[in-house]
Amino acid sequence: MPDNDYYKNKEWLKYAEEADILNVAIFNTTAKKWRELNPDLAKNSNVRDFATINELTVLSNLESHNAELIKEGKSKEERFEILSSIAKYQLNILNNAEKIKLLGDV
Repeated sequence: MPDNDYYKNKEWLKYAEEADILNVAIFNTTAKKWRELNPDLAKNSNVRDFATINELTVLSNLESHNAELIKEGKSKEERFEILSSIAKYQLNILNNAEKIKLLGDV
């Protein structure tokens, strides 16, 4: 009979790796590195708790893109390059739209 803990841990590691691909694409850091750099904040929070609304929007989009790239059989490296490019593009669009809106309010 297979060890269920082994399979649960294996699944958890895959999930954590995928989360870190997205974290690095958006926040330029892994969750572990963020915790190391922010030990006091890490006691009760994680990197995503400090994300802007634009970053969270892009994160949601990247999760969908990543799922499609996995279905296409793209390697981790390929997916990271594609997702990083999408993140930069989308964040730029959203952040610039926000600036334009603020200028219109003046």
